[in-house]
Amino acid sequence: MPELIMSEVFDVESLDLQARGIAHHNGKVVFTEGALPGERVRGRVTQRKASYDIAILERIERASSQRVKPPCPYFGLCGGCTMQHLEPGAQVAIKQRVLEDALQHIGKVRPVQVLAPVHGPAWGYRSRARLSVRAVRKKGVVLVGFRERTGRYVADMSHCLVLPPHVSALLLPLRALIQSLSIPDRIPQIEVSAGDSNTALVLRHLAPLSDADIELLKCFAARHAVSWWLQSKGPDTVRPLVAADAGKLAYSLPEFGLRMGYGPNDFTQVNDAMNRRLVSRALALLDARPGHRAADLFCGLGNFTLPLAMRTGSALGIEGSSTLTERATASAAEHRLDGQARFQTADLFAVDAQWLRDLGPFDRMLIDPPREGAEAVARALACLGRGERPGKIVYVSCSPSTLARDAGILVREGGYSLLGAGVMNMFPHTSHVESMAVFA
Repeated sequence: MPELIMSEVFDVESLDLQARGIAHHNGKVVFTEGALPGERVRGRVTQRKASYDIAILERIERASSQRVKPPCPYFGLCGGCTMQHLEPGAQVAIKQRVLEDALQHIGKVRPVQVLAPVHGPAWGYRSRARLSVRAVRKKGVVLVGFRERTGRYVADMSHCLVLPPHVSALLLPLRALIQSLSIPDRIPQIEVSAGDSNTALVLRHLAPLSDADIELLKCFAARHAVSWWLQSKGPDTVRPLVAADAGKLAYSLPEFGLRMGYGPNDFTQVNDAMNRRLVSRALALLDARPGHRAADLFCGLGNFTLPLAMRTGSALGIEGSSTLTERATASAAEHRLDGQARFQTADLFAVDAQWLRDLGPFDRMLIDPPREGAEAVARALACLGRGERPGKIVYVSCSPSTLARDAGILVREGGYSLLGAGVMNMFPHTSHVESMAVFA
């Protein structure tokens, strides 16, 4: 007979990286989605593993003082947000604890100073998003939105509070548009990129569009002031529906007078307001000054490189994608910074100390890797002599665990001190932790 699983009471101690409540019960860890630290909850265990259980929240018997009513009616169903039930300030405090725990337990290091968290807008902040599309034949409808938190279905949503209002307002019109096309069941997703003055929609289509479909897309673009881009296969097939729309996407860094052009499938931060604060804090922590020679590793479009070039007069950006370094080079020329900012393409996951020596000494270095971190760079830096190393390093991270690993290498093997570390709330209401650390 199947095991009869009864509901049990748990005292929640903390949250994990998926924003699930963590409790200890009968010698095992129990993860309960929707439960908050300090709460006593009743939950029903749905999965039993050797070292942990997973439970469904049935009732809150003692609520946290930091619990709030989620303003979004789709919270709990939609997988886009996981922490709307927690007061925003408490969200940031939990993310800071995640970062500190990772540094201590993975990197075996502690920062001299915990940097004050950086906040931004809590709603309408998400300028980049991948919307799933699903034609539900039985109901005769098309759904456009984020996937449900559990399962492969698309949440039936009419608006989204973390998208910019003008993008949120497109969800229902997009449903009607896709339903009117000749291939509604061959369109799996629409990627959104909202720039300062242009919003691009990348339509992924698994079958050719008809001439009538193209006309419908053009009419939609004119009515809603958007640009359509089409993607028939991989990312390299992305093309504007109307050639004149190429080059319209851009975000700004007003502090530096920069307009950063990008393509709809280029990497940019999803939160423009926070990105401006990110750049400002990074340069402040680097203490970049005229005469310094600076390096920006994993430089992307030159988001940090161009501001560094303006501050120091000499900055080298290095990135693995030639598409991005070409775009960054063009941007430097557009801003008349091509004499101060240079770019190279290199695989930064496979570099060594000799490669760094060949670049010449740097006074300042910024490292902004993807989730995999920058282990090869950290080990190369650790192998350099004291006189060859950058005096200061700022490391921007989207993964506390890989930041902690690389911090451990820089401190224990490279002789650096971890002067400070703190979080940037780049993704409010989610468990994503963006952070920054400074070494000297």
